[in-house]
This record gives sequence, C-alpha cells and structure tokens, in this order.
Amino acid sequence: MVRAAVLPAVNAPLRVTEIELPAPGPGQVRVRLAAAGVCHSDLSLATGVLRQPVPAVLGHEGAGTVVAVGEGVDGFAPGCEVILNWAPACGSCHYCVHLAEPWLCQEANAATTVPYARTPDGAELYPGLSVAAFAEETVVPARALLPLPEGVPLADAALLGCAVLTGYGAVHHSARVREGETVAVFGVGGVGLAALQSARLAGAGRLVAVDVSPEKEELARACGATDYLVASDRTSRDIRDLTGRLGVDVAVECAGRATSIRAAWDSTRRGGRTTVVGIGSKDDRLSLSALEVFHFARTLTGCVYGDCVPARDLPVLAAHVRAGRIDLGALVSRRIGLEGVPGAFEDMVAGRGARALVEFPDAG
Repeated sequence: MVRAAVLPAVNAPLRVTEIELPAPGPGQVRVRLAAAGVCHSDLSLATGVLRQPVPAVLGHEGAGTVVAVGEGVDGFAPGCEVILNWAPACGSCHYCVHLAEPWLCQEANAATTVPYARTPDGAELYPGLSVAAFAEETVVPARALLPLPEGVPLADAALLGCAVLTGYGAVHHSARVREGETVAVFGVGGVGLAALQSARLAGAGRLVAVDVSPEKEELARACGATDYLVASDRTSRDIRDLTGRLGVDVAVECAGRATSIRAAWDSTRRGGRTTVVGIGSKDDRLSLSALEVFHFARTLTGCVYGDCVPARDLPVLAAHVRAGRIDLGALVSRRIGLEGVPGAFEDMVAGRGARALVEFPDAG
C-alpha cells in the first residue's frame, strides 16, 4: 500500500488515500518518487480540459529511485535514480520512424487508458498521463524512464521531466530563438520561467515576461526577464512600445488561452514567430482574419513537449544545470507534501506562484 492523491471523478476534489500498487509486470518498473511537480496540465486533467480516464492518480513530472523491475527490463535495476517521461515514444509509429518527430508519437500516452493500481475497495485506478507521480510510488513502462544525469539533484530533477524540457524546447527547437532577438513569454508558471531561462541562454536581447499576476515579477526577472508586464488589453501595444513599434521577434505563449495567444500574435513583428505551448480548451476559439495572416507574414506554431527528444536533450540541459546556466530551484515557488496538491491547484487557478514541488521525505 502506498499513499497517493486520487482524482475520483472529473471536477471532484483530490483525495489523499492509500492505494494498492502491484509488482511490476513484464517491461515495467516500480519507482519510489522523490519529488513531483504540480503542472497546469494536471489541473487540465482534473477539470476535463484534457481527457483522462478516472478515477486516476495525476502527476506527470517526477523523479525517483527504481525499487523493482519486471521481466525483460534491461538498463535499469533497483537503486537507479531516474526521471519520469510522461510521453515516451514507441519508436515504431509513423511519427517516430518516418517523420522523426517522436514528440508527436501516437502511442506516447497508451498507458493512460490501462488501469495500473486499485483502491482498497477494489476500484481500478488509471495513471495520469501514464505516470501517476502524485504518489509515494508508481509503476510505469521501462521506456518511460530516463537515467538521472550526473550532478543534478534528484528532487529538483523532477522539473526536467516536463517544465524544463518543454520551455527549453519551445525556445530552442520550435521558435529557434537566435542571439540578439527580442522575445516575449506569456504566462510565468514553471514552463514560462523555463522558457525565460532558455531564451536568456540563447542570447536573447530584450526579454519581456507577461502574466496576470504582478507578484510574479521577481520570479520572472530572476529567470532573465528584462521587462515585466501585467497582462491587460494593452499588452501587445506595450510590447510594441518597448521594441520601437516593431514587436518582438518571437512570442512564446504558455498560458493556453485564446486571448493570450491572440495577444502573443499581436505582439510579434511582421515576419516573426509565435509559438504556442499552453494547453487550452477545445471550446476556446482563436480568430484571425485572412488579411492579417497574409499581411503580417508571421508564423503561428503549436508546440508539444517542446519538440524535444528527451534522450537527446536531457544531457544538454544537465550540462547547463551543472554549469549554473539553468537554475532549477528558481522555478519552484512552494515545496509541499501530497496534502498540498489541492492548494497548489487553487494557486494556479488564482495565478499565484510558479511551480509547486511535491517532495516525499522518505524517498531515500
């Protein structure tokens, strides 16, 4: 039996309770969590914006230690420290093989639909985004594990599993920010802060952070923002004022709202790039006129998981962490226990803070 934060139904309160976790089957690994980040995607799963079979254990950004392996697992053994990968590529679908775009793998979340544990009364539980990291321990496919890079603290490494890979990839792979370019980041949560650090790393010139909360300015500036704007109906005009009426070369949208995407688009110069990282509702419609699409010659791009290949990008990020060029701790505004996850959801809804990090004190 292990403790976990269970979502009984969509829009129901999370309940911290004990669950029955089986031994790992063939190709599976059991991991004791050291930490799990509370991501806005978890909130989207809880509210039904993203589909997820329920009841479920949410949490998809985690790191921990292998405690048991199933038959046929190579490369991992009890005692290995690992980062969880919520979207492991299958390596055999059209996106993986023919397009070399494994971040779009059509089988990446296959484990989400298969029960992985039970409540004490026998009800089946599903793993949130295949990982179920809001628990003391979890069981995942071996391909959902990444070895912990040397020199990266295990608890903070949880952030590499989603926020940092996504923010870094959005800047370096999708938007392809070049030295000296001006950049605006909309939404200063964990992914937005990682995008700010990554844009600074890419050598961006002016770096504008935008958020609904004035309290996040200190966090944003610590991650590289040269300017901070509280979101309003003047945001795009304010950004053009900061850039000689041109607009920024690149806008990275991390909030996942049509109004924010529209503001990011309007803030981008003619010929610039707007990259959308935030996950929004299917009913939240974005409107662009045919004339402006032609006239502004901007590029509007969606971005899944930062267009990252974790096995390729994680060592690069780890080198930046070891050198002090990326500060994982700067992304964390609260360190909590499992009981604090509902409060972290409330903070996200209210626009307070950045990443809350669930820490499991007995993980060692």
